[in-house]
Amino acid sequence: MSAIERIRSERLVAILRRVDDIDARVAALADAGVGVIEITLDDPNALGAIERARGRGDVTVLAGTVRRAEQVDAAVAAGAEAVVGPAFVAAVVERAAEFGVPAIPGALTPTEIEAAWAAGAALVKLFPGGLGGPRYVRDVLAPLADVPLLVTGGVDAQNAIAFLDAGAVAVGVGSALDDPDEARRLVAALRL
Repeated sequence: MSAIERIRSERLVAILRRVDDIDARVAALADAGVGVIEITLDDPNALGAIERARGRGDVTVLAGTVRRAEQVDAAVAAGAEAVVGPAFVAAVVERAAEFGVPAIPGALTPTEIEAAWAAGAALVKLFPGGLGGPRYVRDVLAPLADVPLLVTGGVDAQNAIAFLDAGAVAVGVGSALDDPDEARRLVAALRL
């Protein structure tokens, strides 16, 4: 299953941004049933962590906070199955396409979302989703219904379902998954 298919199927991406003991967190999330994990490149240990997480074989691994084309090269070399950015950077999307790796650039406004989608994004990351909430997702998707959105930033167990009900194909959750029990609850809720 491709990274995009798995994101759409699981509807949840766990985001690990500068966390202590990344390997233990990946293991705990996998044990809780999380199947897609994003490790952000703003952590100095990210590339090694991506390689080790990919080597597990039980999780799909994304490289996050990819802001420059050369970061795509490093992420792909480490085994990232897709690259995620906080903003739309055309050079990142183009470089990912050269490697045959999906790019998920970030956007907030309808203009940014449309630009990212037209440039070949596999999904568009609506960031920060908490700014406009589920209603904003619904409003944006009214004219942009063909654009699959991964909503991140301000998503937690209390609002994840509302974002999906508003039309997002998946949500990205970070610190709200620090507690393994919370991760299990969220995974169970999203699989209903």
